[in-house]
Amino acid sequence: MIKEGSKVKFDYTLTVDGNITDTSAGRGPLEYTHGAGHIIPGLEKELAGMKVGDKKTVTVSPEEGYGKVLEEAIRRVPKTSIGGAENLKVGDMVGASNAGHTFRAVVKEITDTEVVLDFNHPLAGKELTFDVEIKEIND
Repeated sequence: MIKEGSKVKFDYTLTVDGNITDTSAGRGPLEYTHGAGHIIPGLEKELAGMKVGDKKTVTVSPEEGYGKVLEEAIRRVPKTSIGGAENLKVGDMVGASNAGHTFRAVVKEITDTEVVLDFNHPLAGKELTFDVEIKEIND
């Protein structure tokens, strides 16, 4: 049974807005240590107490997943500060770094002089539905 400190392997399929956005199919089960904060809190909470072979559909709210969309994480940046800005289009993912930290952002809007970047996690504000199957538990 999954409890604090258990090393767990599970298969999953993640559905967001009716579309499958991630799955362990073809890659093998995801492995984590229960209680160590390796996976989002809402999923970890629902896996507690499950046994090998158990299957479950779990719905995780934004608050227990990747958080709400934060307006302060959306920034307007001068086009001149982004290399290759002329080739960007809305929906592109761009990388940035600051003080040794790397960030990823989605291009939300492009004007003549600015690019609007969203630094929120791509799944922020989304309800997440996981279909899970427990494959292995090691205490």
